[in-house]
Amino acid sequence: MTFSITILGSNSAIPTLKRNPSSQVVNHNEHFFLVDCAEGTQLQLRRNHIKLQRINHIFISHLHGDHFFGLIGLISSMHLLGRAKELHVYAPQQLEEIIYIQLRASETELVYPLLFHPVNPETPEIIYENNSLNISTIPLNHRIPTCGFLFAEKTGKRRIRKQVMIDKRIPVTRIAEIKEGADFIDEGGMTLKNTDITDDPYTPRSYAYCSDTAYYEAMIPFIKNVDLLYHEATFLNDKASVAAEKFHSTALEAALIAKQANAGKLIIGHFSNRYESVSELVAEAKTEFPNVEAALDGKVFML
Repeated sequence: MTFSITILGSNSAIPTLKRNPSSQVVNHNEHFFLVDCAEGTQLQLRRNHIKLQRINHIFISHLHGDHFFGLIGLISSMHLLGRAKELHVYAPQQLEEIIYIQLRASETELVYPLLFHPVNPETPEIIYENNSLNISTIPLNHRIPTCGFLFAEKTGKRRIRKQVMIDKRIPVTRIAEIKEGADFIDEGGMTLKNTDITDDPYTPRSYAYCSDTAYYEAMIPFIKNVDLLYHEATFLNDKASVAAEKFHSTALEAALIAKQANAGKLIIGHFSNRYESVSELVAEAKTEFPNVEAALDGKVFML
């Protein structure tokens, strides 16, 4: 089952020729979730061969422009391309008013349903759920109300061994109950124990997106043992006072959070324009947490 994260933007507030501001796409079993939507996001979607209309759910971490200024353009393009299915936006409540002011000013009546789901950045809660995935908010510490998002797989069902299914002529009508743990009686009357004809479910995987935030240990319980952690790292640690003043983190601080959370891997992003290369930030993070990569535009991380 696919579980991947495509980085569309890795820079902080101002775009550069190499790095766009924040945006990512999470692909879970061919369900595409857009996380933040900075200016230029729809161009980045095209560059990375991700079809706009495959995105049905958008998550906005907070209302600084470098995290949502691309949203009205994306909504408009979906309209012009004749979208028919619903688009769901999960964001701080004020965003709905912002978007509808823009639509009214341009006398645009969307040809598809646009549904807003207000989130409370201060309260961790499940805001989306399907058969295989939960998405919940992670309270962060930024200058304005901000939350991250945790994508956590549910524990799946047992997996029937294909060769056993063929050899024992297990009918398709019995698959559902066997996946739930039932035994099977074959044509000769022999009972086949469930553990002999199935394998354990796949281990659930998880991804945490921790956008703009100061160093904030209170988030750790919500991301404990996460497989892949994205944590902002706007500055090197020699700018720790600047980071604290602006409610951002350094690469070293991101690594300390990953270490305390026992994360499997850390990716850092939201880099300040002052850094043409991010190799120093990665090197600094590795002094505290060895499994670190930079979230560069176009990079795909697989879980």
